[in-house]
Amino acid sequence: MFVEFNSLSEEAKVWVYPSSRKFYPQEIDELKEKLQSFVEAWKQDDADFKASFELKYDRFIVFSAEEDAQLTNTDIDQQVAFILQLQQEYEVELLDKMNVCFKQGEFIQYKDVKEFKTLLKKKSVSAKTVVFDNLVQTKGELENYWEVPITESWYNRFL
Repeated sequence: MFVEFNSLSEEAKVWVYPSSRKFYPQEIDELKEKLQSFVEAWKQDDADFKASFELKYDRFIVFSAEEDAQLTNTDIDQQVAFILQLQQEYEVELLDKMNVCFKQGEFIQYKDVKEFKTLLKKKSVSAKTVVFDNLVQTKGELENYWEVPITESWYNRFL
């Protein structure tokens, strides 16, 4: 069942899919409709299932489901298949885990790890640069540890 994102507990499981580009304004409404339709149809045979989504910064697709949802590999495969479909439709990369998303002024950058390391060496980004840890596991972690300075993230190994 689709519920408001804010109504999910801090223990709710999250999946963060960073887009290689910001979604264009003319894509946002349609994308949100597709995301909601997916969540509404996802595990609809389970009356206790509660899930939601958010589109953060018009760039990050975040799914969340209550931890007690008993998700199977098939349920996760459905989510990944849906994300693959969105990748093709919007011509973006959503599953590449070898990238770094970080804030540079008011903009969010998306770079591969090698390029990010080069930016660090050139001092184009610093230890204070805010990065997005897209490996967070729960809604509580998303709220508290998703956007953090490099020094407080696993990216600090590159400093």
